[in-house]
Amino acid sequence: MTEISLCIMTRALCHELYQGWENDPAIYRDMDLFAPYRYDAKAVDRYFDARQSPSRVLFAIMKDGKPIGELQLKQIDPERKACTLSIHMQKDAVKGHGYGTCAERLALEYAFEVLGMAAVNADTVLKNTRSQHVLEKVGFQYVKEADGFKYYRFVRDRRTET
Repeated sequence: MTEISLCIMTRALCHELYQGWENDPAIYRDMDLFAPYRYDAKAVDRYFDARQSPSRVLFAIMKDGKPIGELQLKQIDPERKACTLSIHMQKDAVKGHGYGTCAERLALEYAFEVLGMAAVNADTVLKNTRSQHVLEKVGFQYVKEADGFKYYRFVRDRRTET
């Protein structure tokens, strides 16, 4: 498999990522909200700016020097030593190759080793079975289902090397 890495998202990488973006119907709870994605430079700038916060780390998922997705560690709470993982791949062509799995493993390592977290949370819409499979594959434990979502948690003590 091609090497996957995470790097801190820059404005330029964010634009490069979203210039090739395709919306995925699997992540929409309400299909009335689904529409094909159209790149808008000002909207990408607003998106990037809104994610610059001490409680969030925004990564570009990189393959062959190009961004193929984004991963966020958000709601970082140093007192509770917990945060929430969010991942979105750019388009179907980069899904199903293990890139998201690799990126999630790298993010867990960052959360535990760099941020000092004890637990990482994640959630998916019920119909996003692909994301649920990846979370379980990297070691997240199912917690509950509520309000159209499945909730997961990865506790550092339960981490297994795979």
